[in-house]
Amino acid sequence: MANTLHPGLWWLWSLSLAIELAKANSVLTTCIAIAFMGLLVITSTQSSPWSGSYWVALKLGTWIIAIRLCMAIFVGVPYPGRTLFTLPQISFPGWMSGIHLGGVVTAERLSITFHEAFVMAGVIACFGVATSLTSPHRVLRSIPVMFYEFGVAVVIATSLIPQFVASITRIRQAQKLRGQSGGSLRNWKRIAIPLLEESLARALNLAASMDSRGYGFSRKRSRYRIQRWQITEYAIALLSIIALVTPGWMIYIAMISPLILKRNFSLAFNT
Repeated sequence: MANTLHPGLWWLWSLSLAIELAKANSVLTTCIAIAFMGLLVITSTQSSPWSGSYWVALKLGTWIIAIRLCMAIFVGVPYPGRTLFTLPQISFPGWMSGIHLGGVVTAERLSITFHEAFVMAGVIACFGVATSLTSPHRVLRSIPVMFYEFGVAVVIATSLIPQFVASITRIRQAQKLRGQSGGSLRNWKRIAIPLLEESLARALNLAASMDSRGYGFSRKRSRYRIQRWQITEYAIALLSIIALVTPGWMIYIAMISPLILKRNFSLAFNT
């Protein structure tokens, strides 16, 4: 067996952790979970386009928190509490009573909004860590043969964004070597055209490689060896399931279980 954890286990662990964070609804628990997930990604030796998905998920979560706070400041419903500041208020028609623009902004309203948005960002980070630690190619090899064709389509579709990120990074590095500045949104045309050309070339190469291997022309299924789960992986999955039905400290045990088993299993997947 390869010195890696099963890709299905990572998705099961991440999904259960996301549900546990939503049920716990705690900023402290979410902070600890984000820290442990970041440690998993940092200690990973993987170098691939999808390995940075966790940090993209964190950036997305940060944007969600910022947008939710802005909405709580400028648009919202009156909430009692300690007044921080007051904005000019615009009243809506009677059929939109209870909602206003501006007005009194209280500390309680901002704290509740931040709490909800932060937990939401933690849930998004759970899916980001699963994408970072799981190679789409290994996921495809783990899919049962009856779902193989569907899995091929899903893997190709879900690999688009990581490939776009890698392509944009290469284009920007090439532009820097030429002395061009491509960091602002005004220079999007310099990135869009090379990105379109590279994406088209990659799609043609993928189609040619699939055609040369006879994909879709033969009904005879190829034989392959399914990666079976080990006892350690069953233990991690069991802890994750127990944490779903047992509130309290079990969430922390399930959270750190992959780190505890780091000596026996690598936390990254190399295709």
